[in-house]
Amino acid sequence: MMRQPTLFLTVGLPCTGKTTAARRIEIEQNALRLTKDEWVKALYGHENPPSAGDVIEGRLIQIGLRALELGNNVVIDYGLWSRDERSALRQAAADLGAMVELHYFELTPAEQRRRRDRRQVEAPHTTWPISDEELAEWAATVEIPTRGELDGSEPIDDPPAGFATWDDWRGYRWPPSVS
Repeated sequence: MMRQPTLFLTVGLPCTGKTTAARRIEIEQNALRLTKDEWVKALYGHENPPSAGDVIEGRLIQIGLRALELGNNVVIDYGLWSRDERSALRQAAADLGAMVELHYFELTPAEQRRRRDRRQVEAPHTTWPISDEELAEWAATVEIPTRGELDGSEPIDDPPAGFATWDDWRGYRWPPSVS
């Protein structure tokens, strides 16, 4: 009998502990860890092109969904700031018979900046410069998960207007190639 796999989603702004937690989940839950920043760094070095980031996220999602289909746990390690992104992934996991655990990470802006500064000094090869203005701008755009999203009790939303399914929306949000 095959065990039911779990999709672990890390949600939060940069420098809040998502990757540290994803590494822990990877080991404790025997999960495939898919960390976008590692892939962008490997492919683009010092560059961080936004259009490529969306494509890489989409490719990692495809790999993750295939791993779930094969019965493996998966941890998606990037912000997932919008409820639609989380709903699309929750639905994809449900379609595959997988469970979902959503982990939200939040810190004070001061602690976030302190971690950013420390990472920039100790491991600059793992990150890109992030300004205080960017952190503030991003904080204003995050849709904080609800209690029901976090504990799995809240039904998954319908796809946004103009999309018949969450699969259709995923293809739009995470394009298959760089345009």
